[in-house]
Amino acid sequence: MSRILALDTSTDACSVALSLDGDLHQEFVIEPRRHTHLLLPMVERLLAEAGVGLSQLDAIAFGRGPGSFAGIRIATGAAQGLALAAELPLLPVSTLQAMAVSARDRAQGRNVITALDARMDEVYWAAFELVDGLPRALCQEQVAAPAAVTLPLAGSWLALGSGWRYAQQMEAGLVAQLDAMELDCYPTAAAMLILAQQQLERGEGVLPEQALPVYLRDGTWKKRDEQ
Repeated sequence: MSRILALDTSTDACSVALSLDGDLHQEFVIEPRRHTHLLLPMVERLLAEAGVGLSQLDAIAFGRGPGSFAGIRIATGAAQGLALAAELPLLPVSTLQAMAVSARDRAQGRNVITALDARMDEVYWAAFELVDGLPRALCQEQVAAPAAVTLPLAGSWLALGSGWRYAQQMEAGLVAQLDAMELDCYPTAAAMLILAQQQLERGEGVLPEQALPVYLRDGTWKKRDEQ
């Protein structure tokens, strides 16, 4: 196992998690528009409580999006600064995939479709199947009007995230396949640690200057320098 710090501010939730050789330490709060004030003190507190310094870590993970534009930039900037100071690789993690990870214990054989409110009457969404408890993407992450959301497979589905507040605008056939819907599911740093560990083992860490937030618009991937 490894020592990884994870940060996420992509939604109204602000979370920090630390994995120390399998032991989990975490903080999670829902305080919209206060992420810039909360994030670094949470990091400092978690490291102090665990008795570990940044230089003792193997990598830093962060929620790279999709999500709130301002929120994604906060986590990205903080992760880049911390990684530069400690000379650590960064592990950008999908917020939509992290939400699927958080539901793996209650999915009970169902596929998972995650959606976040993208404002402007759109949602960020992606669909996953759980393989050995980990989400495998069934489609590309995308942003779309609620009526354009589709299910890539038939069967029973668990729907997660704030984007499902638009369920009444979605196709009736899609909604009929949803076995359960949880609007109050957020991406969390703790869930991101599970995905980050896999990335680290595959050697997918990147330099701080290469770790850019990912936005979704017009059905395509867009990074910050492409906006």
